[in-house]
Amino acid sequence: MTGTLVLAGTPIGDVADAPPRLSKELAEADVIAAEDTRRLRRLTQALGVTPGGRVVSYFEGNESARTPELVEELRGGARVLLVTDAGMPSVSDPGYRLVAAAVEHDIKVTAVPGPSAVLTALALSGLPVDRFCFEGFLPRKGGERLSRLREVAGERRTLVYFEAPHRLDDTLAAMADVFGADRRAAVCRELTKTYEEVKRGPLGDLAAWAAEGVRGEITVVVEGAPESGPEELDAGELVRRVRIREDAGERRKEAIAAVAAEAGLPKRVVFDAVVASKRSAG
Repeated sequence: MTGTLVLAGTPIGDVADAPPRLSKELAEADVIAAEDTRRLRRLTQALGVTPGGRVVSYFEGNESARTPELVEELRGGARVLLVTDAGMPSVSDPGYRLVAAAVEHDIKVTAVPGPSAVLTALALSGLPVDRFCFEGFLPRKGGERLSRLREVAGERRTLVYFEAPHRLDDTLAAMADVFGADRRAAVCRELTKTYEEVKRGPLGDLAAWAAEGVRGEITVVVEGAPESGPEELDAGELVRRVRIREDAGERRKEAIAAVAAEAGLPKRVVFDAVVASKRSAG
């Protein structure tokens, strides 16, 4: 018989949030694949658990090479426990490749549900939670980041992002440019930890706040785009959207066509707004 792959959620801050089944799985698994074996050691010590099986590292750098090894363990009947540094495996963390490989080989995959920064931030944000989409980490390069944000500029569901503290100010500024400085958002910092903080407000205000420097683990929740008809987008807004696309490297013709499609307007309307803006500026 084949074994079982167990994905286990780990605390995102407070160790007391560890799911009750986690200790049992740590003690009984044949193999524990950990994103960081040192952090796993600290977790097991805090929980008062001694791992019963072999501990191996499983992180971004060796994920591709180690997945076949773990699949062979599973095919041999082993119970393999996968844990990451915080939260659920596969959610912006290692795990997807191993799950996909296990499914391909008809190996049972189950989970020990645990804390999630995505759901915790969403619940604390004060923004609509009935529909949302998780966007993970944005690209590090400015142009690629703007392009990714433009893809969801019209998304009406609440958006959830992870971000590194040293890039937060640039990310919030880019969001204010693309989504509008008045779009509501929440920056959730150090969730469940001693210095937990949720900063809520318009993106423009949050970008100014973050420019002073922010530390800790960051999750950003952004309100979805409002339902609006073409008549609600004035000429100035159309021109602003075209300029954002041009600044990111798009040709004007392509930018105008894209903005027109987003707004549900004829291209001629957007073109005329851009021309009129250039004339008034001149």
